[in-house]
Formats: sequence, structure tokens, C-alpha cells
Amino acid sequence: MSVVVDRMAVGRMKSLARAELTLFGRSRGMIVTAVFMPLVLPLSVRAVVEDMDLKGTGLSVGTVLLPGAIGFSLLFAVYSALVGVFVARREELVLKRLRTGELRDGEIIAGTALPAVTTGLVQSLVLVAACTALLDIPAPKAPHLAVLGLLLGLATSALLAAVTAAFTRTVESAQVTALPLVLVAMAGSGMTVPLELLPDRMASVCELLPLTPVITLIRGGWTGELSAYETIGPLMTALAWAAAGVFAVGRWFRWEPRR
Repeated sequence: MSVVVDRMAVGRMKSLARAELTLFGRSRGMIVTAVFMPLVLPLSVRAVVEDMDLKGTGLSVGTVLLPGAIGFSLLFAVYSALVGVFVARREELVLKRLRTGELRDGEIIAGTALPAVTTGLVQSLVLVAACTALLDIPAPKAPHLAVLGLLLGLATSALLAAVTAAFTRTVESAQVTALPLVLVAMAGSGMTVPLELLPDRMASVCELLPLTPVITLIRGGWTGELSAYETIGPLMTALAWAAAGVFAVGRWFRWEPRR
């Protein structure tokens, strides 16, 4: 019986995700933000990374750019895009109508987020292939860490988007409310400047940012320099942010327009 119920839930989420994917394809602004921007940004920071003194850090230009590129994808293809999607569906009363049907709250959020999360996943795989070819990056030495980091990053980005949407009044203001986390993550999560190059005290603070453990795990997957003990800290931080996101969504997510 439970298997039948689970299959029905999956079917409902797939139907919702297909509808969201259709709407996604009709939005030119969304396509530019979610698809093209994360692919262009890594190229724009390559010259900056090449000028960094990476000696003694165990890093190369490739192992700085690749995790950073995936981080850009999480920020723009998943987080920023979903803030706008959640707000738009709420203000259009779509979320309110969906709640009157068979869909559960979690299914509505997951189904709405699925196209953006899938875009982020596919985009990350494309970035891995492109960076491997262009930057001569070897195969990851600990691929399980890279996969784990990416999955945690996708989940955390979607949850943070739902939380941010709860405090966003209009679709027009979605980019503004999403901007603080985007800027902080780009500056302090190791996407553009590795934590190894920051002062120890600043690096310790930046380690607690939502996407820092994701970047750390992905980068550790390629370098293989994270021991089992060194993996515990980033993993616990990432899981704590995911758990906090689940709690915050259940507590503050809005299903009806803000007035």
C-alpha cells in the first residue's frame, strides 16, 4: 500500500514539474539567469584565479575554477531562479490552488523546484566536462565527496530559495532579496577566492556560510586531500544548513500572496 502511495506522490510531482518546466522555457529572463550566466561567470574570473599565488595550497587553477563554477550554477540556476519561481506562483495563487488538491505541501515545493534543480545538476555535469577538457583537470580522487557535495548543494540551494521567497513581496523584488546571499557566497564561500588564501580568522567565519561546505566537499573530491576527519566538519555544517532550511520552510513559507 505504501509503495502505491509513493508512486502516486512521485507521479503528482512529475506532473507539476512538467508544468513548471514549460513555464521555465517561456521565460527568456529566467533562461538567461539560470542557464547562460553560470556558464559565463567562470570564464570572467579565470584571469583573476591565474594571478593568485596558489603555491603551498595544494590547489591549481582548475581545482579553484571548477568548484567555483558549480557554485555559480547553484546560486543562479537553482537559488536565484527558484526565489522568483516561488514568489511568482504564490502571487498568482497557484500554490494556494495546488494545496486544495491531492498534492501535499512537500510535494508542491519539491515539484516546483525540480526543473531548476535538474537544470543545476545538468549544468554542473556540463561544467565538469568542459573544465576537464579546457583546464586539463585530472579525474576526481574522491568522487564520492564531489557527488555528496553537489547533492547537498542542490538541496540547500532549493531550501534557501523557498525561505527567501517567504520574505519577498513581489516578483520584481526577488532579485533584490536574493542578492545578499549571492554576494556573500561568491565572496566568502571559496568560489572565487579559496579559503586557504584568507586570514585564518576570516576563513573560520566563512566556513560557516551555507555553500562553503559544499564547495569544500566538491574541491576535496578532486584534490583528494580531505581526510575522513576533515570531512566531518563540512559535512555536519552542510547537513545543519539543510535541516535549518527544512525547519524554516515549514515555519515561514507563505502559500498566499503577501499583503
